[in-house]
Amino acid sequence: MADKLKLAFYWAASCGGCEMAVLEIHEKILTLAEYADILFWPVAIDAKYKDVEAMPDKHIDVCLYNGAVRTSEAEHIAKLLRQKSKVLVAYGSCAIEGGIPALANMSNREGVFKRAYGNEYSTDNPQYVTPQTKTKVKEGELELPEFYDTVYTLADVVDVDYFIPGCPPVPEQTWAVLELIIEGKPLPPKGSYIGCGDKTVCDECPRKKNVKKITKFHRIYEVEHDPEICFLEQGIFCAGPATRSGCDARCLRANMPCRGCYGAAEGVIDQGAKMLSALASVIDSNDPEEVKKIISELPDTIGYFYRFSLSHSLMKRVKIPEEKKVAS
Repeated sequence: MADKLKLAFYWAASCGGCEMAVLEIHEKILTLAEYADILFWPVAIDAKYKDVEAMPDKHIDVCLYNGAVRTSEAEHIAKLLRQKSKVLVAYGSCAIEGGIPALANMSNREGVFKRAYGNEYSTDNPQYVTPQTKTKVKEGELELPEFYDTVYTLADVVDVDYFIPGCPPVPEQTWAVLELIIEGKPLPPKGSYIGCGDKTVCDECPRKKNVKKITKFHRIYEVEHDPEICFLEQGIFCAGPATRSGCDARCLRANMPCRGCYGAAEGVIDQGAKMLSALASVIDSNDPEEVKKIISELPDTIGYFYRFSLSHSLMKRVKIPEEKKVAS
């Protein structure tokens, strides 16, 4: 087809689950191939950065960019794909909110390197050798991307047209978006979240809410919980009240609490703050010290409240003096 769509996919700081999510549309990938040419997908086809650089501006119709911006390379490619794409989509939790990589924003580059390359646990590195951006060897000079102090969202670096949430986005929602593009139907307003709902995971969850009050939090393996009753009302942390719908409550239907990967629900500014409010509604105490004690039973409050959304939160990161800023 002479007028086939031109698509691109890119994988930055993420686990690779979003790459698998594209393949999870199964046989529909053949339909996609019938109507679209994939011009750039480093994990799947042999395409180089220079190939993208040689393309005319806006040559790519749609680019799905997954992963957070952690290095100078990811920033460079984000800006390059923005220049070459008509529509740039932040695909998945890491691109939209920083995702799991953004939990590193509780430290900085120095802290991350000390943890990874210092003499921790099984690491044997007495000279504390760390990656350098440039290293001279007899064959010439080797170069690595600069590792930033902060993990950024895609929208922190470039203008983003649409957002498809999830860790990863569920295949039905991924295909619904691709099908919309293939059929040439009108796209929603720029800046929209697509392939998801506008309510909360609680609206999709089949569990019963009895408005019980709790006096203690438990990790899921510590108690025998009732599979019919809301996790939160049994003292088991569940991010459903603060999380955008659209996943069909998959984790909950598999008997696991929501972890919040679809990000803040519609109209919510800060997912963690909203979650704190939800917890306050089920804690059975008016004593501030008692409430503080109950909340402290959660072993990692940042990990619970901002597991996927720290880069997109009001806090963004802990304050680090003289941190390296991403280029504007």
